[in-house]
Amino acid sequence: MKRIAVMSAILEQPEAVQSEFNELVAGFKGIIKGRMGLPLSEHGVTVISITLVGELDDINTLTGKLGKLKGASVKTSVSKKTV
Repeated sequence: MKRIAVMSAILEQPEAVQSEFNELVAGFKGIIKGRMGLPLSEHGVTVISITLVGELDDINTLTGKLGKLKGASVKTSVSKKTV
């Protein structure tokens, strides 16, 4: 059963982690429905929001992999409703 989720990420060292972050996200393109990134260069961070529709295991796997990146803070909210 699939769920709808929204993931938020703050890259505190965007120059160092952006490439690896993008590679990981690309590996899950099948469950990604939308992505918005806001570079806040005046603060030295990038804020990213990703909308997902997929199996809970896939959503959790992506969240876990991204959360292990040094300089990245990642949180995900998952709907209770299945689709």
